[in-house]
Amino acid sequence: MGDLIRFPAPHEHEHEPRTPREPEPLWREVLGARMRRRRTDLGLRLVDVADVAGISVQYLSEVERGRKEPSSEIIAAVAGALQTSLRELTGTVHRDLTTRTLAPSPIRGPKALAA
Repeated sequence: MGDLIRFPAPHEHEHEPRTPREPEPLWREVLGARMRRRRTDLGLRLVDVADVAGISVQYLSEVERGRKEPSSEIIAAVAGALQTSLRELTGTVHRDLTTRTLAPSPIRGPKALAA
């Protein structure tokens, strides 16, 4: 038989004090910020993108502010309206999350929002 792995009992494990760290942005926050940046770079209004994507202006605004978690179908529709692909948009969001080049929205941490 192989060697057994021994896990320390809870009282044996010393906890080091945690240092406060900056909260990570939520994926929906970075996605929304990236969508807004792309839209403004193209000189488009919310209504322009919402009409082409087939969604309401209010919903697009909430997505851009990181308040709504859009479905993959909505993300693809908005990407198309922003003259980009789903692959390009989500790749940019991934890079933003891994390099933290995009400032997150003021919403911090997971929050349950009323519908």
